[in-house]
Amino acid sequence: MTGLREIPDLMHRTLFRTLSLLAPGGQGAVLRRYFDWWHRNPDPWNLGTDSYERHKYETTLRQVPERPYRRILDVGCSEGVFTHMLARTYPDAEVTGMDISERALSRARARMDGDGTKVTLIQGDLLADGPGERFDLVFCAETLYYLGRHDRLLRASARLSGLLEPGGVLVLVHPWPEARRLHGYLDDNPAVSRFAEEVDRTPQRPFAVSLYRSAG
Repeated sequence: MTGLREIPDLMHRTLFRTLSLLAPGGQGAVLRRYFDWWHRNPDPWNLGTDSYERHKYETTLRQVPERPYRRILDVGCSEGVFTHMLARTYPDAEVTGMDISERALSRARARMDGDGTKVTLIQGDLLADGPGERFDLVFCAETLYYLGRHDRLLRASARLSGLLEPGGVLVLVHPWPEARRLHGYLDDNPAVSRFAEEVDRTPQRPFAVSLYRSAG
């Protein structure tokens, strides 16, 4: 039986699967308006204050191989909480945050202002556009389930792998066990290979961190 806590998630998944019946450009336009509306109030998911989110960020970073990274991308960066953490963790790297919502990005810019971190923030739709360059470390967390149907997730898989430099690392973070399906699109992508996975079974909301390396 579905728990009461899961009902809102199921309703959201149904909404976003329905939106993915639109052409990619139309889907992106609706998502842009939706997330601008959702960010009418600051930090709507409490990403900057919630202890669970802090635990998830720290767990994610512990899985990343220790090596120098020059260029880092955070896909679906929202208001920049994790992006800011990346800039502090990798002070010598060029860090870019990308999100579909300009309102979220404006709050991210305010978060970064005046603290000396090097972060570039850009508006982009993973299915349609992006930074136009490659990175040696890419994060995509709590984003893929918004894309809906099979064909959109295939497209996202190709675009994510295309963002990587040869030997670059892609980190996916999504709720468990839903991550099995979402991350499976990268498992089937010959451009990358999965080399590590950590499943955190915290009772509040289990999640998986899956790591892939570019085969190029």
